[in-house]
Amino acid sequence: MTQPGKVLYIIVCAAGPAPHVGRLVTLAQEQDWTVQIIATPPALNFIDIPALEKQTGHPVRSQYRKPDEPKSPRADAIIVAPATYNTINKFAQGIADTYALGVLSEAPGLGIPVVILPFVNSALASRTPFRRSIGDLRTDGVRVLLGPDQFEPHPPSSGGDLIDAYPWKRALTELAELIS
Repeated sequence: MTQPGKVLYIIVCAAGPAPHVGRLVTLAQEQDWTVQIIATPPALNFIDIPALEKQTGHPVRSQYRKPDEPKSPRADAIIVAPATYNTINKFAQGIADTYALGVLSEAPGLGIPVVILPFVNSALASRTPFRRSIGDLRTDGVRVLLGPDQFEPHPPSSGGDLIDAYPWKRALTELAELIS
């Protein structure tokens, strides 16, 4: 169980389970996390922004703030879910061309625990750049939930059948292990 007031950033990407990220918010709030949603720009078309803002009590962030806008509270931990092929590869390469990737790029250097729960198909997951990215992120201390009893890539064009079974809770279980 977390200490009250701990801040969890949930970075949501444009993948099939994204419209259901509120499930992860609920699970996190049940564990006393204060949740801040950060969406990659393409994810904005996948999520219900007003509903998530109501659920979290915070604006959904997808861009860097203007100098006169208030800062978000600093994250104590980050979960990236659903994490796409693109975001995972860019994060591993240190590319910070969006607000979400900028936050992620800094996190390992700041000692902020990061858990990644992918949603990728087997064709993408089999690619050398992706496998290299997973290895590089794990070397940096990022917990990537890819493999048996975690997230198993699905055959291409079958992801829609797996959305209801997406293991949101697994990300929180892994996070609890990282911070205990």
